[in-house]
Amino acid sequence: MITSIGLLIVTLIEHVGLIVAAAFILLSMAPVQPMMLERASLKHRLFLTLFFGIFGIMGTYGGNLIFDSFANLRAMAVITGGLYGGPLVGLGAGLIAGGHRFLIDIWGFSAFPCALATTLEGLAAGLIAVRLGQKRLNWQVAALTGVIGEGIHMLLVLGLSSSFDDALELVKVIALPMMLVNPLGAGLFIHIITMVFDAREKRESIQTKKIFDIANQTLTHLRSGLNPDSAQATARIIHNSLSVPAVAITNRDTVLAHIGAGDDHHLPGAPLRTTATRRVIETGQPLFITSRNAIGCNTPHCPCTSGIIIPLKKGEETIGTLKFYGTRETNLDAIGFEIGKGLGNLFSTQLELEDIQVQAQLLAHAEIRRLQAQINPHFLFNSLNTIASFCRTNSERARELILDLSVYMRRNLDSSRGLIPLKEELEQVDSFLAIVQARFGDRIQVCLDLERGLEDWPIPSLIIQPLVENAVKHGLAGLENGGTVTLRVSRDQDLLQVCVEDDGVGINRSRIRELFADTCPPPEGGGTGIGVRNCNNRLKRLYGPENRLAITSDPGRGTRISFAIPRSMTDPAVVQ
Repeated sequence: MITSIGLLIVTLIEHVGLIVAAAFILLSMAPVQPMMLERASLKHRLFLTLFFGIFGIMGTYGGNLIFDSFANLRAMAVITGGLYGGPLVGLGAGLIAGGHRFLIDIWGFSAFPCALATTLEGLAAGLIAVRLGQKRLNWQVAALTGVIGEGIHMLLVLGLSSSFDDALELVKVIALPMMLVNPLGAGLFIHIITMVFDAREKRESIQTKKIFDIANQTLTHLRSGLNPDSAQATARIIHNSLSVPAVAITNRDTVLAHIGAGDDHHLPGAPLRTTATRRVIETGQPLFITSRNAIGCNTPHCPCTSGIIIPLKKGEETIGTLKFYGTRETNLDAIGFEIGKGLGNLFSTQLELEDIQVQAQLLAHAEIRRLQAQINPHFLFNSLNTIASFCRTNSERARELILDLSVYMRRNLDSSRGLIPLKEELEQVDSFLAIVQARFGDRIQVCLDLERGLEDWPIPSLIIQPLVENAVKHGLAGLENGGTVTLRVSRDQDLLQVCVEDDGVGINRSRIRELFADTCPPPEGGGTGIGVRNCNNRLKRLYGPENRLAITSDPGRGTRISFAIPRSMTDPAVVQ
């Protein structure tokens, strides 16, 4: 018996290796990772349930058939599913794997207890995940859960099998191997998941920093619009910052700039040469091209063998493209595609300013300052420094802050979407405050008083967050002991009432009058008022003067800013 137990352990360990390798390959695939990382949606939970349930079924096979029963590794998959996805995923994966076990041997003496044990292990792991929170994704937790779960599994086999004698003989052989190898497999499974997604988060943080570094350098050039000078300067900055063989920028008809490989025939001022570029201009959709033929360059000796082509837009109209080219020696990859799309969105935001009739005034005054603040390097660098400090002391908190920062920056860069649900604006506020509190600690306190049932109320994007940011930056941050910022959202009949308060330095009456004076420009050096003035102007333009900001302030004691938004609008599309 000792020999058979040893051989069974070896067989199960080999099978663990195959399952973990298969999981690693799947988790490393681009289509799978987003599905694993989505949060709390039904689609996400169904995917996780099927993912871990299928691996649970795989765990049934590979071991030896012993006394008409199976030495198996179902527990490693369903326990991992429960710890990663919570009780519903754990229960669902357990039902899939356990139900399969029951159906393939429905008349077997241990079919029911084995199926029941698998289901209970998945559910128990999910409940443990709820209790432990962020600490659940730990190989030690997974291994301990596996040991206890498989111990209970053996007791259920002994207590519920139709033949106790057969069950006892079975447990004598499989108890030690399954109580040893399943915990090992669960620990490895959890470790593989955390390792893959830690690497992804690291890549994404590097990618985000690259995007904002380039955006910060190219910002001044793109203010003048899409022309040969701005395109040349922008293409050169990107080429120097990224490891891509060539960078090009075009308008709808002409190559405006081409830096790098192929510059002997992709000449600035020449008509577009590639069919792929014309396709992107016609469809408005980005392309990732992996072959020379798909690029469609009519020059036989062109060194470009792959390409990334991103549309540059003003509203819904494609006005040009941003292009990366790869060569046989240096291929492009999916990360480069994501960087290209990020830069394309940033550049399109800047280029849209050309269509604003008051562009000259905006370049000097508040509106352009607000748009520039979307990629404010000071806030970004302060946030990255804060996250870097947490990387050394609290990696889980650092990961949370990276997600908060990505939500904050993504929403800021997409501030021209028209009306959005209130819940999206509040998510933006939450992300901003999470970063602020990580930076300032207990100096900045937050009080949220939000009436339920208002989550879908349509409001202009970036109408609350700038007021909260103003309260923190100009009201509280300069105080030695900080203070409290309070956000209240409630409903008064057909009006959404929003109030932002702080107990900071306050605003004097003359400054309040300046904020509401249409002819008074904001201070050239920045200072207070840019976000407040911008929010006030948009509210008046969209909802009329009766819905402008109301500001009351007592210098030295704090400031209260409030406004109201009606439920309906005659033309939601005008919100910018």
